[in-house]
Amino acid sequence: MANHPPHRPDGAQRTSGPSNGSGTRSSESSAPEPASLVSQVVLDGVAIGRALMRIAHEIVERNEDLESLYLVGVPNGGVPLARRLAKNLNQVADLEPLVGILDTTLYRDDLISSGKRPKLRHTEMPSAVDDRVVILVDDVCSTGRTIRAAMDALMDFGRPRAVQVVALVDRGHRELPIKIDYVGKNIPTQRADLVKMRTEDGIQGEPLDVVLLQPEITAGGASR
Repeated sequence: MANHPPHRPDGAQRTSGPSNGSGTRSSESSAPEPASLVSQVVLDGVAIGRALMRIAHEIVERNEDLESLYLVGVPNGGVPLARRLAKNLNQVADLEPLVGILDTTLYRDDLISSGKRPKLRHTEMPSAVDDRVVILVDDVCSTGRTIRAAMDALMDFGRPRAVQVVALVDRGHRELPIKIDYVGKNIPTQRADLVKMRTEDGIQGEPLDVVLLQPEITAGGASR
């Protein structure tokens, strides 16, 4: 497959590539994990469910034209979250919003600097986004670069009326002026920390929990 942005479709489904098979995704970073990490669950399954139901209510309260909503999950973690939000919106407001999957790999601004052949994920958009209120859904937001890439990718599918952003976890460390409209939980972190959402099948299944992984501190106060 050629490594260049696809042309805008006419509402048809598109597959940009297979899933990379990764079970979890750290917050917008491809750096290798430290050898020794301390793991802490910061959101369990119950807390995730409560956060997503609250966000569904906030979406309904904020948007007048609910029929125009179009949920778009960013692989991998944003996909099960978008599907859960769609179920919640059906329960809260009797809606059946469109749900799409949008790979951002070829739109990232670190694609060339990484020097590696990118692993493409699945893209599946059931229709164009023209005049829709698109809600981008991601699991963890940090620098804002993934969301920026998702907005760029979205333009290949039309001209949305508005774009809103959901993040289950916002860990800060913005490098771009990206605003998160709906946040499940703000988790202060250090840049060396990792935040991951784990799912039942290791890829895009039902969310199980969110863990904070921090470098282990030795008795001398330094990371081991």
